[in-house]
Amino acid sequence: MKPKSTLQGLSVYQPGKPLEEVKRELGLSQVIKLASNENPFGCSPQVWNALREEEHHTAMYPEGLAPQLREKLAVYHKVHPETIIFGNGSDEVVQLIARSFMEPGKESVMADITFPRYKTQVLIEGGIPVEVPLKDGVHDLEKMADAITDRTQIVWICNPNNPTGTIVSHQELELFLDRIPKHVLVVVDEAYQEYVDDSSYPDTLSLLEKDPRLIILRTFSKIYGLAAFRIGYGIASESIVTELNKVREPFNTNRIAQRAASAALEDQDFIQRCHQANQEGKKQIQEQLDEWGLFSFPAQGNFILMDTGRSADSVFQCLLHKGIIVRSGRALGYPTYIRVTIGSQEQNHLFLKGLASCLDKPFRDRMS
Repeated sequence: MKPKSTLQGLSVYQPGKPLEEVKRELGLSQVIKLASNENPFGCSPQVWNALREEEHHTAMYPEGLAPQLREKLAVYHKVHPETIIFGNGSDEVVQLIARSFMEPGKESVMADITFPRYKTQVLIEGGIPVEVPLKDGVHDLEKMADAITDRTQIVWICNPNNPTGTIVSHQELELFLDRIPKHVLVVVDEAYQEYVDDSSYPDTLSLLEKDPRLIILRTFSKIYGLAAFRIGYGIASESIVTELNKVREPFNTNRIAQRAASAALEDQDFIQRCHQANQEGKKQIQEQLDEWGLFSFPAQGNFILMDTGRSADSVFQCLLHKGIIVRSGRALGYPTYIRVTIGSQEQNHLFLKGLASCLDKPFRDRMS
C-alpha cells in the first residue's frame, strides 16, 4: 500500500532530544535541555491551583470552541471572540490554515530557513513551496513580495524567526502588506512575541483591524510554559476563522489545557518576570560570546543562534556528553551554528562553561 503522492520525500519532524532519552543513552543523572525553546521557569503557580478544580471533570469532553478561554483572551487582546481559533499547539493552526486555503498545484511563499512546519503542511496539501533566502538572517520581505504570483495563496512570516531570532519591523510589514495582491493570505507567526524588546516590532493586532488577509499565530507553549499541554491560537477575521473551524477536529484542545491556559493568562506578573529573566540571560550569554569573538544573530526570542566556527554536529555531541542538550544548526541550514535556548542563570552558566570546553575557549567562572 502506497501513501499519497504528496508525502513522497517528506521526512519525519525531529524535535529536540528529550531529557529522559539522554539520561538513558549516556547514563547521566543530571541533564539540562536548552534545545526546544521551552520556558526554564515552568508555568505560573496559578495553573496548578486551577487544575485542582478539574479533577472531577476528566470524564467529560471539552467544549470545542473553548468559550471561556476565548472570552478571556478576547478581552486581553481587545478583539471579538469570533476572531480567535485554538489549536493543539499553534502547529495545528498552521495545519488548519494549509488545509483550508492551500490548493494542489498552487504556491505558498516563505523564507528558506524558518519554522519547517509551514513547508511540510503546504507539501501535504499538494502545494508548491516558494522559498526566498533570508537576508542577514532576516525575512527579505521585498524579495518575498517579488515572488508572489497569481498562483500564490499563502505567505508565511515567522516573527521572531525561528531559528535566527530576528524580526521584521512594523513599517516593513505594513509596506509588504500594501504591495501584495488581495487574494493572498499572510500568516504572521508570533510564537515568541512576548520575549521581544525591540520597539520596532509590529503591532499586528492594529494591522488586522485594517487588513482581513492577516492571520496572527500565538502560543501558550513558550513564555507561558505550557508546552506539555499543547495549546496555541490564531487571530484572524471572523470569515477566516469560520473556514478554519470547518476543518478543525471537534475536540482538538483538551479541557485541562483550556483551563491551564486560562489561569496562565491571568498571571501577567509571572510573564513579566520571565521576560526580564530572559533579557538578563540573553545578556549573560551574549557578553561571553562577544568576549570570545563568536558571531550570533540578534536575538529577539528566548534562544540564540550562534556560529561556533566548527561542525555543529560535533559541538552538539560534545555538549551532549556533558549533559547539555542544544540544537545543531546543520539540519536548520547553518552547519557551523548551534541554537541554544536561554535558560536560568545557572543553566546558562553551565552551557557557557561546557561550550568553552568544547571550543577550547578561556572561561572565567563568575558563579564560583
